[in-house]
Amino acid sequence: MANELSEYFLDITTQVCPMTFVRTKLLVERMAPGETAEVRLKAGEALENVPRSLRELGHEIVEIVPEATRPDVYRLTVRKH
Repeated sequence: MANELSEYFLDITTQVCPMTFVRTKLLVERMAPGETAEVRLKAGEALENVPRSLRELGHEIVEIVPEATRPDVYRLTVRKH
C-alpha cells in the first residue's frame, strides 16, 4: 500500500533487471507531473539501477528507506516531473 504521500504503489521485489526498471517506467509514464509513487524493490541491482535511471529521466527521488522487517527490501518514493 502507498504511504500517505504517494498516489501509486508498485512492488517489483520478484522482478529482475531490466524488468524492474521497465515496470517502474511504465507506472511513472501513467502518472501526472507532481504525483508520487512508492516502489518496493530489493537491494542489489534494482536498488542501484532503478533510482539512477529515474533521475536520468528527470524525475525526483524523494527518499529510499529500508523496510524494518526486511533489510534486503527498500521503499523508493519517486515524484514525476
